[in-house]
Amino acid sequence: MAKKAIVMGATSGIGMEVASLLAQRGWQVGIAGRRVERLEEVKRNTNQIISEKTKVSQKGNISEGVKASRGEIICYQQIDVTSADAPTLLQKLIEKLGGMDLYFHSSGIGWQNYSLDFEKEMKTVETNGLGFVRMVDTAFNWFAQQSQGQELRLEQKSDKGKGNDTYRIACITSIAGTKGLGAAPAYSATKRFQNHYLECLTQQAHMRHLPIAITDIRPGFVKTDLIAGSNYPLQLTPQEVAQQIVNAIERGKTVKTIDWKYSILVSLWRMIPRWIWTRLTIK
Repeated sequence: MAKKAIVMGATSGIGMEVASLLAQRGWQVGIAGRRVERLEEVKRNTNQIISEKTKVSQKGNISEGVKASRGEIICYQQIDVTSADAPTLLQKLIEKLGGMDLYFHSSGIGWQNYSLDFEKEMKTVETNGLGFVRMVDTAFNWFAQQSQGQELRLEQKSDKGKGNDTYRIACITSIAGTKGLGAAPAYSATKRFQNHYLECLTQQAHMRHLPIAITDIRPGFVKTDLIAGSNYPLQLTPQEVAQQIVNAIERGKTVKTIDWKYSILVSLWRMIPRWIWTRLTIK
């Protein structure tokens, strides 16, 4: 049976590429975001790609087993993570999909904000802080409820253990959470918050003996709308980042920095004392 994934923030950039790649790798996918027309387009385009690849690879001789395991984007739901009704809408999307094995969170915003524009800072905190917690907690609690039901079924069968099923929450954070970045205070601070929050949830899942794994994905600079028009070095494409993300998820990674160049950079950042770091000009 194909695994099921919900991708939050799938209308563009990394989220869109991850949703498409998961479907192409055999996952049943439900997507969410604010723009309905983009969700429809992503669903249509991805499923067309899968259909064409299937026709070519199977040459019209598709067995029932292949049909059953073929991935696709099944459904979508308009969701704004900053809205109070977002958890209810996520539950609705899970019902449409018929369950969930993976929750992937790729909904975030940020700006360079040298003037410390209050509205930009608050919008960033609202999306990357409150919205993040709202959606990730909803997914975590849903998984916890499912695992309790799974335990009950195992007890009724007199089986030992919790089975082989492990649910996963994977979230896009950023290398920006490594150190405070004066050029983007709210963005950098909320990304560090996300890093710590996911670590907390990992520990809580262990404390409660829940089969929930967490993957913290920390990309470097990616060519998306978030940094459009900037001159940041070492920019990555959403496509190559998505490949590494899906590989990390399927291999069960807990923390993944993308890519190797940024892994080295982050290691060097961590070695810089605070009193030196705060005197550096990093744009």
